Amino acid sequence: MRILIVAATEDEVSPLISEFGISISEFFGSAKADKKGIETGLFNTTSEIEHPKFEISLLTTGVGMVATAFALGRHLSSNKYDLVLNLGIAGSFDRNIALGEVVEITEDTFAELGAEDDADFLSIDKMGFGEATYQPTTKLADLYNLFNTFNLKTVSAITVNTVHGNDNTIKKITDRLNPQVESMEGAAFFYACKQMDVLCLQIRAVSNYVEKRNRDSWNIGLAIKNLNTFAIEFLKLYA
Repeated sequence: MRILIVAATEDEVSPLISEFGISISEFFGSAKADKKGIETGLFNTTSEIEHPKFEISLLTTGVGMVATAFALGRHLSSNKYDLVLNLGIAGSFDRNIALGEVVEITEDTFAELGAEDDADFLSIDKMGFGEATYQPTTKLADLYNLFNTFNLKTVSAITVNTVHGNDNTIKKITDRLNPQVESMEGAAFFYACKQMDVLCLQIRAVSNYVEKRNRDSWNIGLAIKNLNTFAIEFLKLYA
């Protein structure tokens, strides 16, 4: 069983790195693992660790959809996996989702991909130039009934270049797409996996609510803790 974990930053998966003994050096984006050889790159890192039941590879892409699509596409062009799992934190529009809660993304949209027509927004779909919305190629519910084990909420997401922090733009995006969470990488992850025809999931933990920027109200630590607790248990059960 070969599994690739994809994260924008090492910080988001640091407990997972410690649990499975993955060793990463940040010098110019290089990486190394305890037991195996590593692919290295200036903007992203990949580490691998062998386990009696499975082999985990960790790809840290850098923040944003461009970095994610490039790093993941390049890596998947020469590496094959049984499952690719995107882990990260997210902001939530939905106040029914608690800070720190772990959710499964079942739909993700490039929110800004399109054109303005005065006050209206034309998505790339409406313009006839492609797709803006993507889904995972599998779900927790399809993986050995693991959905019932973890009982995660399934939510819709948007992927943005600029995270929302203004009342007017928040209202516009909720009126147009009604998303539950947002990130800077998710739809790009789904896009790359679809192009490379690999089994993929996206799991995120909510670190903050989408509102006027107020770092004092965020709980990144709790989100990372809960995200990694899920990931560690998932790998032990699934692999």
